[in-house]
Amino acid sequence: MYEEKRVNLVRLFTARLRSRAEAEDLVQELYFKVAAVEGDTAGSGGGSALLHRMAENLMLDRLRSRQRGQARDEHWRRLQGGEATIDGDQAADAPSAESVVEGRQRLAAMLKTLETLPPSVARAFRLHKLEGLSHAETAAAMGVSRSAVEKYVSAALKAVFRGAA
Repeated sequence: MYEEKRVNLVRLFTARLRSRAEAEDLVQELYFKVAAVEGDTAGSGGGSALLHRMAENLMLDRLRSRQRGQARDEHWRRLQGGEATIDGDQAADAPSAESVVEGRQRLAAMLKTLETLPPSVARAFRLHKLEGLSHAETAAAMGVSRSAVEKYVSAALKAVFRGAA
């Protein structure tokens, strides 16, 4: 009986679970359950109805388990304070420890490179890139022209990227 209904059960589970792989797993699980009770129902005449009832029960158990898992995962995410998602996948709010260490190392290397630059170049870079001033604001703070600031920042960027390589 199971072999006759297997293809239809896979189609039914695939439609309801929206996953061919999960449907195949469920039908295989059903096979083991049918094999376990096969001797008990040999003469009952309700084989097809029993098979469908077992299939429905397995599918409902699977769906309930999935819902509980999703609720548990959602609760955990809320407790962690991370609601950010990318294409439906959870994204961490904080960088990993490795990223933090790598960032600190890059910052230290950049600051060390800035110490080797002429004071006006290093100051223009700090004001514009680190403190967020515009070229015009940096020029006003340093008492130089805007094009001088652009040249200083460009020179500093070249040095920093050379130092990072």
